[in-house]
Amino acid sequence: SSSKVQIIVFEIEDREMIGGSAYGGQKAICCTSDLAKLGACAEGSVIYRPSQVNPGWPQLFVASFDGSDLIATLPSRTIPVKKTGMYNMYFIHCDPALAGLEIDGKTIWKNPTGYLPGRMAPLKNFFGLMSFAFVILGIYWFYQYMKFWREVLPLQNCITLVITLGMLEMALWYFEYAEFNETGVRAKAITFWAVTFGTIKRTVARLIILIVSMGYGVVRPTLGGLTSKVVMLGGTFFVATEILELVENLGTVNDLSGKARLFLVYPVAILDASFIVWIFISLAKTLSQLQARRLMAKLDIYRKFTIALAITVLVSIGWIGYEV
Repeated sequence: SSSKVQIIVFEIEDREMIGGSAYGGQKAICCTSDLAKLGACAEGSVIYRPSQVNPGWPQLFVASFDGSDLIATLPSRTIPVKKTGMYNMYFIHCDPALAGLEIDGKTIWKNPTGYLPGRMAPLKNFFGLMSFAFVILGIYWFYQYMKFWREVLPLQNCITLVITLGMLEMALWYFEYAEFNETGVRAKAITFWAVTFGTIKRTVARLIILIVSMGYGVVRPTLGGLTSKVVMLGGTFFVATEILELVENLGTVNDLSGKARLFLVYPVAILDASFIVWIFISLAKTLSQLQARRLMAKLDIYRKFTIALAITVLVSIGWIGYEV
């Protein structure tokens, strides 16, 4: 006998139009014998009602197995979507004979402005603006750098590295999103380098703040025995962040389950928290040393630095909570 797979495409606001129940019982996707007796649907078919708000939706297509055929083919179709929203596509079979069914194929979704998914589309313009902002910052910084090159400190060379990495990261993300939008396929090489430059930038930035908080070049000439610990924390943070970012950005959009993502997010959050705790403990010690030595000008700078850092950390903690 003929068996069929039904493909239903609907907007998320119309999800209540899918499925039904007899006598107020449990909701079913497939038409049961009770519902068929009530004349509500044809037994063995998907239950759905036309949307009053979005005429012509949900849309239903059928691929039928005729006789003893083992393969049913659904011809390629184009569905014009005229209303902004989040759309779902379900493949449903109501025939027990189709247990173990395998579906192979692909769907191509395109927005009016390109292939970028709706939640990612604004990021293209964002990274374009950020690239421009980093160029302006870079021009200003390098002008100051050349003007006072005789007085440049080693830590300021690290800041130059952070700004350069930021420029490269934002430019690469913009080109990655532009390519994705144009072709519908993520440029993996560009994505890899954008993620890597971004991870190095974040790692170096955290290490700079930690070293400054320890009073390097102000109350101590070297880090002494702490150097290996600082390098170890920085290296671990780099590896954990790189893995998380690569898995999130090199895979299919939203292909990570909640539990799998948490497994990768927790180490990054814990290491970020370790940086924060160590930075503030070091700041407290440095402030005490500056006060004891009566270096008031440097003490004032470090107090302002502490306030600015506290505000930044509060924002960071909020972000960590959101990520978790």
